[in-house]
Amino acid sequence: MSNNNIKPTEGEMEILQVLWAKSNCTVREVHEALDKKESGYTTTLKLMQIMHEKGLVARDTSAKTHIYKALINQETTQRHLVKKMIDNVFNGSAARLVMQALGNKSASQEEIDLIKDYLNKLENK
Repeated sequence: MSNNNIKPTEGEMEILQVLWAKSNCTVREVHEALDKKESGYTTTLKLMQIMHEKGLVARDTSAKTHIYKALINQETTQRHLVKKMIDNVFNGSAARLVMQALGNKSASQEEIDLIKDYLNKLENK
């Protein structure tokens, strides 16, 4: 299966966030980083095994403890998922997505300044 067609589930995205932040991790390290009291270690292990089968992660089995790393790029995955969300949820309107996102969560002044800078760069292109 091509990585371009992979659509990670919500649980897989949580694991990918850990792997993107920390690079190489054991299942135990991922499970502890997720800090999920409601799901056990074996649930994390099974999800990561499925992710390996889907081509989302690589598994190094050369040592006793298997080491996992993300095979898909964070920025590419985010772009793909945001485009899909804009198309499917917001009728293709990026503006509606941004307004909804900013309306649901208070943005810090730093985030607002970053957004303004980004919009200014877009206007000046």
